Amino acid sequence: MRQAGLIGMLLIVFGAIVLIIGGVSYVKGRDKVDLGVATVTTERRGFVPPWVGGVALLAGVALLFAGRRRGTSTI
Repeated sequence: MRQAGLIGMLLIVFGAIVLIIGGVSYVKGRDKVDLGVATVTTERRGFVPPWVGGVALLAGVALLFAGRRRGTSTI
C-alpha cells in the first residue's frame, strides 16, 4: 500500500471515530506546582468538533480514490 493509501485509511478511521463519538477532547498541556503541603495541577484542554471528523473522512476517501486512479495496470 502506498503512503497516500495509508494516510487515506488513517483519515477515514479518525474521521469515523470523531463523527461517531460526536467530537474528541484532548489535553493540550499540564502544569504542576508543588506548594510544600499541597500540589496544584492545571490542565489546558482542547476539543476536536465533529465537522473536523467529516472533513477528515472525506479527505481520506478522496486520497484513496486518487491513489487507485493513478495506480499501475496489473497486466
